[in-house]
Amino acid sequence: MKFFALLLSPGVFALLALSASVVWMLKDEKDKTRPILVFALVLNLLYPWLFSRVLLGENGLLPGKFDYVLTRIDNSLGVSATSIALPLQGILRIPLRVVYQATIPMMLCWFLITHSKNRRCSLLIAYVTELLIGPILYAIVPACGPIYAFGAQWLHPPTVQANQIQLSGMPNAFPSLHIATAFVLVLFAERKLWRWVSLTFLVGTALATLSTGEHYIVDLIPGLIFGCFAESLGYLRVRSALVYLGVVLFWSFAVRFEYPLLIVHPGLLRSFAALTVAFAIFAVFKEWKIPAVYTPEPDIARKE
Repeated sequence: MKFFALLLSPGVFALLALSASVVWMLKDEKDKTRPILVFALVLNLLYPWLFSRVLLGENGLLPGKFDYVLTRIDNSLGVSATSIALPLQGILRIPLRVVYQATIPMMLCWFLITHSKNRRCSLLIAYVTELLIGPILYAIVPACGPIYAFGAQWLHPPTVQANQIQLSGMPNAFPSLHIATAFVLVLFAERKLWRWVSLTFLVGTALATLSTGEHYIVDLIPGLIFGCFAESLGYLRVRSALVYLGVVLFWSFAVRFEYPLLIVHPGLLRSFAALTVAFAIFAVFKEWKIPAVYTPEPDIARKE
């Protein structure tokens, strides 16, 4: 069991994936997307260290965390993260932990099953976009997650006031990058089988983020739209990307500066949440309706 846990750890898996990708790249030097994948995996190896440095810097600059605010917003939504996490403890938490750590393997799998070279590049751009923009968004609403805010009591949190609290920890809760990445896979899924796989992975990721105490319910909602933003930027659809980013920023600034309004008026909050989820679902149907655009173009014979 310890061997498999070590094998599935992000660092070890990234090293194995990088080694395999180098061999894969050398087998076809004409495929220009393969070096891009190797570069992305190298960046992914360095990113955790850089990511932790940035978030530790944010933690020092922003000691006031919004965890209690997010807890109260969840209550106003009518469902709390702990109410979903509690039944998922025990044996179910083991596979969910695997799902939680499977983001990088799934992204690599999606790259390998994608046929169009342009689409592969778009997928990598979307992933890098998440890695670069995510920490900036974390600074708007710094929060750590239920397990960090409440400790051993996180499954039975006490009633709290919607105030900032002094909490030391990396602010990486709002919005959820795990959900954003899982939703990117949904948007990039090409065939019926992979679409069902991506939807299953999205649901599993949502449950995993809650069962581990890493996220609140409200973290997941703008996470969907952040995934839409990354996918649009991957395809260089600048206008669509700006619209999606605007929705994410709306949520971020609303939670940061207008959380009393959201908490006191749950109907308004639920309406915003429903519209956001509907917007994300519409993006999926819109993307899935144009599969022919991404099929590989046939080779054109050169004129003599």
